Amino acid sequence: MHDLFQGIAGERLSLAEYWPDFEKNFWQTTAPGFWKLERQQIFQEPDNASWKAFADGDWAGALRVLDEQRESFADYYRRIAARGFRTRRVRVVEKPMTPYLQWELHVLRLRHKYGGLTRVVGPERVAPYETTEPLPEIYTLGTAVMYEAIYDADGVLAAANRWTDRDLIVHCQTLIENLYRTGEPLDAFFAREVATVAPPGGH
Repeated sequence: MHDLFQGIAGERLSLAEYWPDFEKNFWQTTAPGFWKLERQQIFQEPDNASWKAFADGDWAGALRVLDEQRESFADYYRRIAARGFRTRRVRVVEKPMTPYLQWELHVLRLRHKYGGLTRVVGPERVAPYETTEPLPEIYTLGTAVMYEAIYDADGVLAAANRWTDRDLIVHCQTLIENLYRTGEPLDAFFAREVATVAPPGGH
């Protein structure tokens, strides 16, 4: 267990338990909104059509699928705005950038464009919190619920941990917010570091 959790164990949820629980709680999010920290540099998303095209080496197809999803992204963030909260994400980016991350940053660029605001930080910003192990993949929904995404050895989502301890949630959300405040807006980072990079050769 990472020190960030202050020794408080979360409740382990199977994917069958997690997805409806997250969906219910997400749409009930209140202030200070939804905050997410993404630390790992490689994931696999076998349920994502764009990722599957990328993993098959079809970079043009991966980007085409994303472009076709623009309206669904726009509608999703309109629904979030109508519910009265915002989503913010911190993405840790190490260099050289992994092929997965090159693909994901295209996804995050669309999210950022339509309201899912993201800022990028380098590993040096999170190093003070990683004296024993990397920071976990966590996201807070207001001050009511926090989840940690648990991945298998291949980087596929396998389960989740859930916390409802308000003080712990505020503690973790504050860390994400502080990183966000010092991060670089995704659109600026993307234009400089991603848009001009050659397509990856696959995952």
